[in-house]
Amino acid sequence: MRVAGDARSGTVIVLNGTPRSGKSTVARALQESLDGIWINLGVDVFAEVIPEGLRPGIGLRPGGERPDLEDAVVQLFDALYASVVASSRSGLNVVVDVGHHDDYSKPLGILTRAARELCALPASFVGVRCPVPTIMARRDAGAGGRYATSAPDGTVPDIVGRWERAVHDPGLYDLEVDTSRASPEACAAAIARRLDEGPPVAFAELAQRRA
Repeated sequence: MRVAGDARSGTVIVLNGTPRSGKSTVARALQESLDGIWINLGVDVFAEVIPEGLRPGIGLRPGGERPDLEDAVVQLFDALYASVVASSRSGLNVVVDVGHHDDYSKPLGILTRAARELCALPASFVGVRCPVPTIMARRDAGAGGRYATSAPDGTVPDIVGRWERAVHDPGLYDLEVDTSRASPEACAAAIARRLDEGPPVAFAELAQRRA
């Protein structure tokens, strides 16, 4: 099965979810299962190419903790999506795993800005859901100290709740998948089926929102 864009533009799939929701594994499953050349331009990839002083860059957590980084975050997201658009225009297919939110010290309207760049392309917006207990099990299993884990009494860190509240707002997607209920391969297959069903609509609707 060939899943790609038109003769000029490659397909874009943006996977949006909280940290440890399973975005990266779904992205890899898409790369392995779909025909054509698929590149990954997600949050982890971008983290490797920015200066230490700007990290976590586009992975900045909800809560307005680092207003000094927010101007750079806007620039970095603009650069990310410019790269996505350029890759698609060259005929490459692109999967992007990110955690979009607008819970900064002030609204930045990054998702709307991105939607205005992507709405002219065959670009789908996919919500990657995962219940908090599963998220915490993955965090507690260890990721090199990268993620906040449960307190000794089992209390869930506040940042997990902030991510959960912020990342799926407004929750307008072409498709949602739940990685606690389906394997990465099954999620990738569901996304492929949605691509076959017809053109995406989420980014066109998001582009109409006020930035």
